[in-house]
Amino acid sequence: MAVDVVMPQMGESIFEGTITKWLKKPGDKVERDEPLFEISTDKVDAEIPSPSAGVLKEIKIAEGQTVPIQTVVAVIDGAASAAASAPAPSAPAPAKAPASTPAPASVPAAAKPAAPAPAAPTPAPAIPAAATAASGTGAERIHSSPLVRRLAKEHGVDLASLEGTGAGGRITKQDMEAAIAAQSGAAPAAAPLAPAAAARPSPPPPPAPVAAPGAPPVHGSQFLPALQVGVPRERIYFGSYEIQPLTVMRQKIAEHMVASKHVSPHVYSVDEVDMSKIAALRAKSKDEFEKRYETKLTFMPFFVKAAVAGLRAYPTLNASLDGTNVVVHKEVNIGIAVALDWGLIVPIIKNADEKNFLGIQRNLNDLAERARSKKLKPEEVQEGTFSITNPGVFGGLFGLPVISQPNVGILGLGAIEKRPVVINDSIAIRSMCYVTLSYDHRVVDGAIAHQFLHKVKETLENWSEPLV
Repeated sequence: MAVDVVMPQMGESIFEGTITKWLKKPGDKVERDEPLFEISTDKVDAEIPSPSAGVLKEIKIAEGQTVPIQTVVAVIDGAASAAASAPAPSAPAPAKAPASTPAPASVPAAAKPAAPAPAAPTPAPAIPAAATAASGTGAERIHSSPLVRRLAKEHGVDLASLEGTGAGGRITKQDMEAAIAAQSGAAPAAAPLAPAAAARPSPPPPPAPVAAPGAPPVHGSQFLPALQVGVPRERIYFGSYEIQPLTVMRQKIAEHMVASKHVSPHVYSVDEVDMSKIAALRAKSKDEFEKRYETKLTFMPFFVKAAVAGLRAYPTLNASLDGTNVVVHKEVNIGIAVALDWGLIVPIIKNADEKNFLGIQRNLNDLAERARSKKLKPEEVQEGTFSITNPGVFGGLFGLPVISQPNVGILGLGAIEKRPVVINDSIAIRSMCYVTLSYDHRVVDGAIAHQFLHKVKETLENWSEPLV
């Protein structure tokens, strides 16, 4: 029995996903709940398990393609595993025919294997067909992503006036870009409907870099025609340069970072913290802590607890801006930036103000581990009210991070290193750390920012909470 594999819905506000990697190929045997393919959405990257045991019969959607939820992306033959032994006896029967008719029978025999060959390209047309079928749905109520709503607000576009082409009538980013282009007097139909056709009539740009491979390009746009013609997931070697197309995750990061810089006027404040007391406490307790609780002791929970103290004292930083209204959140949900080999993700410690030191450390280790193994759930990267990033773990003296929207602040942690400092007119060696605060000047002023940093500094330098 054939089982359809569909693009799952990874959260209430998610209506499409991009297949980034197939973990199996047609003909491979798969077990139920075995990882089958990887997807990337606006919120999270994840491995999708197989819904049934059997043999992967067909892949309908190629890697790099973005499709609406509930689109059939593959087919599993559930009966193939049971029938795997059946083809062996049936194979000798056709084998006798070529023996009796040497020349003529070999021609039909060759013609039959040729039939599966054209069947392989059929998944390609299936991609637009699935997308077209999904795009035909009407919009009974407005569905849109935070990015689309942000663009609508920035450009004064009324979402109710748009007809979404996504699943469930969802207004997609492409719909919004077309509406913005229409407002600015551009031709929206030419951009979204025929991007490939617009790229192909302009073959002159590709020869330009070839003619002068030694001359460094001033703008990456010189390579755009080559990227449009080439395979998106493959690297393109062009003269003395190598073009690496952005991964889906990097495209999402780029969108969010550009939007954040466009929306929030960033201001930065820096302070310095004496971490000597905490460094000594951690060095003394880490072995016993790990032995007793079976989890590693890091510096991050100290900073999370200090940030919680700062947010309690100055709740303006635990807020977001909605039009002309400041929304001050009662929950303290702190996002922790986790560096991955393929990008960056910010899982959320929900209700961090209600957790003790051990609970925060366990939560941190669990989220980081599952982020790196692509096991996070969409809700675990949503509803953050404040963020912390740690460039210091890579040796950075300090960083000036970009605010994670819709937050109004993010705390950056520098490297903890021993430096000479002046204490009571004497030079001493202390474990010091720079902390930075990036904040949205529409909501937060410098006075509040520095008071917040002082509270963080005070909490860390006068740490009194026991660890074990």
